[in-house]
Amino acid sequence: MKLRITLLLLAGVLTSPAQQLKVIEKYLPNGFKILMVERRDAPMVAGGWVAHVGSANERPGMTGIAHLFEHMLFKGTPVLGTKNYGKDLEIIEKQEEVREAMRQESAKMRDEFRRGLIKDPTKPENQSEKYRKLEKEFKKLVEEQREILVKNEFDRIYTGGGGSMMNAYTSMDMTAYFITVPANKLELWMWMESERILQPIFREFYAERDVVFEERRMRTESTPLGRLNESFWAMFWESHPYSWPTVGWPSDIPAITKAQADEFYATYYAPENITLILVGDFKWQDCFKLVNRYFSRIPKGTRKVPEVVTAEIKQVGEKRLYGEADANPQIDIMFHTPAFGHTDSYPLRVVSRLLSTRTGRLYKKLIDVEDKVATDTFAANYTLKYGGVFTIGGEAAEGKKPEDVEKAVLAELERLKEELVPARELQKVKNNFAASEYRKLAHSHAILHQLMRYEGSGRWQEFNEAGPKIQAVKPEDIQRVAKEYFKKTNRSVAIYTRKPGSKKDTEFAGLTSQQIPFVRQFVARLKQQKDVAGLKAQLGQMSAQLEKTDQKNQAMMKVIIKKIQERIAELESK
Repeated sequence: MKLRITLLLLAGVLTSPAQQLKVIEKYLPNGFKILMVERRDAPMVAGGWVAHVGSANERPGMTGIAHLFEHMLFKGTPVLGTKNYGKDLEIIEKQEEVREAMRQESAKMRDEFRRGLIKDPTKPENQSEKYRKLEKEFKKLVEEQREILVKNEFDRIYTGGGGSMMNAYTSMDMTAYFITVPANKLELWMWMESERILQPIFREFYAERDVVFEERRMRTESTPLGRLNESFWAMFWESHPYSWPTVGWPSDIPAITKAQADEFYATYYAPENITLILVGDFKWQDCFKLVNRYFSRIPKGTRKVPEVVTAEIKQVGEKRLYGEADANPQIDIMFHTPAFGHTDSYPLRVVSRLLSTRTGRLYKKLIDVEDKVATDTFAANYTLKYGGVFTIGGEAAEGKKPEDVEKAVLAELERLKEELVPARELQKVKNNFAASEYRKLAHSHAILHQLMRYEGSGRWQEFNEAGPKIQAVKPEDIQRVAKEYFKKTNRSVAIYTRKPGSKKDTEFAGLTSQQIPFVRQFVARLKQQKDVAGLKAQLGQMSAQLEKTDQKNQAMMKVIIKKIQERIAELESK
């Protein structure tokens, strides 16, 4: 009976016009933009805000600074995060004096390195005696400051008030902060968020900069394909700021100064460059009064936000990158596509869905056949604020080469150019999109994230407009965009092969290249676990879930279960 009702409801969604989200848009005199959505499904409010700044707004020499701010905005205010604000400021001032002396010494060491007088100055053993002395002095100031800090007070206050899912993220085009709070704590959200925009204190600035550097090491440099993927992305974008990683280049992160951070904040975190978004159980008129009360006190910015004017130049020939890594042989092909909101982005999204998933063309042709050429495939079209990328590829099956996968993938793209997609197949894809449109209205937190993503990319109205535009895509549109963008001169190809001399990783056999780094990190954390009872409970839960897990993830679950069993045996033998 439940299945029948669900099917009837879904049929109604697929045959009726897409549901429109009612968004109240308002502005404050100081420039803040506010989006409000009333919902009565639960006594909660999902609140967030988007700073219209990402890595695309940076410049060489200070890449990674936008991501650094994602961390710094949790460090507190004059009344949050410290036991003694006056002493806090004194220590920060002393730290800056020492860091300035360290920067001058770093400049000398970089010059000596360029002239071949010393080796890599980022390594401690190559640093000058004066630099090491200054570093010890700075560490003493760090320890002195830690004695008066109140760690994680921002999180503690929110959690104490019933808040959940607090987090933030940085992309190439935006930085977003969000949390869900009980409806009766909406004013707490207003105070907390307005305070950290009004008067943030960048405590532990240099320590947090080191945290970001470590994050880069873990995510990029310690994964099999991390550096190769980074190089491929930089090769793909020739002229646009998208070419550098959001986390920043390793030489830039340690060089970012607090003075640069202050200037960056004053420019990009001004009210006129921020959008507040609230979704949940409130009356918008009452909500807007609170917004006005708390956020109107923040002064308007004094600097104009610089426009990103450097456009990606047209690619004139195919680019290829060959890399070796401790990973299964695979291929990634990327094509330049239009930016967010462009009319061609909708048929390209349909193409990506047509090719991907277990019911898509790539799976049927490259995996689910007698002569398998791949064990895993993917296709996706990503629309960014200033440009787009269509990525497609797969992992080669045993005995096959990445070039075999490439040949099969390109054949599927050529098929799109030569043959119109059958109406039945296209409708199936559209139905999947319509179902997704229905699911994104499931709860307030999901709506918040969609609005943040669309607003950060350029227009929140895309929330309501994208669905109908996708449903309007015709077979001729798909054929047209395939011919327009899937050209040899518009593509970059990365072929990854196993590093010579490295043994095949039999313990991770059957896992995809995306799963292996996750399992490796899990195993690394597992080595720190000493609670046998806790591990046995975790083992029981995962074993119970194994049969319910889809086939694609079962192999990964089995490896994890085996590793937990091995760790338990190791601990019990001691």
